[in-house]
Amino acid sequence: MAHYALLDTDSVVMNVIVGRDEGDLPDGIVSWEEHYAEVTGYACKRTSYNTSKNQHLNGGTPFRGNYAGIGYRYDTDLDAFIPPQPFPSWTLDEATFQWAAPVAYPDDGLLYNWDEALQSWQEVTDGL
Repeated sequence: MAHYALLDTDSVVMNVIVGRDEGDLPDGIVSWEEHYAEVTGYACKRTSYNTSKNQHLNGGTPFRGNYAGIGYRYDTDLDAFIPPQPFPSWTLDEATFQWAAPVAYPDDGLLYNWDEALQSWQEVTDGL
């Protein structure tokens, strides 16, 4: 069983479907990516359910950075699925294909939210 991301014209994931493994190609089908693209009308890229933060969860070879999720973007240059950028100031870590805040998350065991205006982590104190 394999998973495939269907992409809009901006390479944003619109849907993820379960499909056939690439090795199971019947006559007349060059690749399942091409086949699903033809059938659905969307660009199609295979994605690995077992890949997150550019690590394979079972110790195998990571594939395309992250398992594709709706709203993720497929970056053709990096050949990776990138989650949505949470804040404009955050930058992409191309080793993990995750977004990183300009200031590291505090390591004191408390809960924080990012404040984009202040460019800092603010401790969550209400409701606790």
